[in-house]
Amino acid sequence: MMTDPIADMLSRIRNASLARLDRTEMPLSKLKKNVAELLKQEGFVSDVRVSDEGFGKLTIILKYGRDRTSAIAGIRRSSRPGRRVYVSYDGIPQVYNGMGISILSTSHGVMTDRQARHKKVGGELLCEVW
Repeated sequence: MMTDPIADMLSRIRNASLARLDRTEMPLSKLKKNVAELLKQEGFVSDVRVSDEGFGKLTIILKYGRDRTSAIAGIRRSSRPGRRVYVSYDGIPQVYNGMGISILSTSHGVMTDRQARHKKVGGELLCEVW
């Protein structure tokens, strides 16, 4: 039994990018799919694919530069099951002066820090990516 599926997802992405793999696969959930779609939208991954065979599988195609450096320099879980981190919209941290993103789970859905500040909503700070 897995107690923190988001931390597992981030670890799989981090390990695959450090090993220079083209893709990584994991069990599917709505939250993981939404986080992966935000990573794609922000340009950190190339593609997100969902297959519904069996229990469902989420495949993330990683993005690399010309010299095979990963688009994701770092990825960190902020809130975890033992210590939840909630922030208001004016307390959302900037990651590397706006070069990275924070992903939040809000009452309006999963969104990036910029979207949350624009809509003036706070929520649970899931992770930071740079």
